[in-house]
Amino acid sequence: MLDYSFIQNFITSNEGTPVTYRWTHGATEKHLGDAIIIYSIIQMMRSKTVVCLGSGGGFIPRVMIQAHQDLVEQGIFEKHNTWNDIQVFVVDAANGVGGENNWKNKDSFFRKYFHPRVLIDTTENAYYNFFVKQDLKIDYLHIDADHSYEGVKKDFELYSKILNKNGIISIHDTDQKYHDNFLISDDIKSEDHQPFDGPAKFLDDIGPEWRIFNLFNEGTVKDKPSSTGLTLVQRI
Repeated sequence: MLDYSFIQNFITSNEGTPVTYRWTHGATEKHLGDAIIIYSIIQMMRSKTVVCLGSGGGFIPRVMIQAHQDLVEQGIFEKHNTWNDIQVFVVDAANGVGGENNWKNKDSFFRKYFHPRVLIDTTENAYYNFFVKQDLKIDYLHIDADHSYEGVKKDFELYSKILNKNGIISIHDTDQKYHDNFLISDDIKSEDHQPFDGPAKFLDDIGPEWRIFNLFNEGTVKDKPSSTGLTLVQRI
């Protein structure tokens, strides 16, 4: 089922260098963590237009792109349609807020091997001046950009407006227990640490028109990395 050589060289690492922030997904060298859920949803739902808001190391976007490439290889998607209506967009301001971005340059490992459609801009500006202006609708949306409550709320409220029927949203970093247990080393000043529990707090305010499914594994296997939490949301 899994090609570990490919996973180790191209998904969880950049040919040997671990992908930045993969650990937040509970991923290791061979283990995909919560990314396997995202891969499976795109495969199962045949999600054509996929959007990832925020990505420091390109871990989730490359899994999304691989899901599309595999759908083409499996004969589910026609190869000649891959540019027009089978697309993965990655939106990241690459401004250092919430973590460093290491794939901004076009010659980065991620962009060289996976060829995402990249928008180096804020999620709000990308929404109004790219997605809305091109009348694009989304089949699968992953929210992992601004981790403040206000930032997550804005991203959800904006992009959910252009979500197709039966479309799915995943929100990363939604496990409050993980956030509360996470330790910061003493060399980092308290004012330099940015809390990342905005997504967890936002879950309490999602309206009844949405069904919610939380995937949390904090503490299940204590001596292995766990996910910071993945929540799936779909309109009822």
